[in-house]
This record gives sequence, C-alpha cells and structure tokens, in this order.
Amino acid sequence: MLAIGRALVTNPKPVLLDEASVGLAPIVVSKVFEPLRKLGDIGTMILLVEQHVHEALYIADRAYVLENGMIILHGAAKELLSEDRVKKSYLGLT
Repeated sequence: MLAIGRALVTNPKPVLLDEASVGLAPIVVSKVFEPLRKLGDIGTMILLVEQHVHEALYIADRAYVLENGMIILHGAAKELLSEDRVKKSYLGLT
C-alpha cells in the first residue's frame, strides 16, 4: 500500500500495477481497490494485473483473461463478470 501511495504522489498519467493486493488481508483488499476505481473515474489510465478477478473487473473498463500465457477472453469488464468461463474458473461460481 505504501508503494502505491508513493507512486501516486508523482501524479502519473498511466499507473501500472502488478498484483496490487498480494500479501494483503482480504479486508484490506477492498480498501486498495476503491482509490484505484476513483483514479479511473477521473481519467487516469490504469493497467492492472490482478488475481482478485472480481475486484479487478469491478473497477476495469476492459479486461483480458489469460490462461497459460494466452488470452482466452477479452472485452468489456462488466460483460466478463457474467461470462460463464470467468465465473467457473476464476470466481469459483457454477
């Protein structure tokens, strides 16, 4: 969280984040994603690689789903939230 804060102090145009939630308690994860969503809302471009699929798709405009290094799905993030393959493989839903 400190690294994200330090990066944002410079007011970057694009923000690149790789596993922003790694090592964080589940209750803290949502606290990391909320400011990212607000950054996106004001027009900051964010490139996010994340294992917490639901949170990532919630804040994203577009998404690419990788499996074994290959893009298997892509499109509007809100549409991917309802995609059966995403629900089954990444959200644990059937």
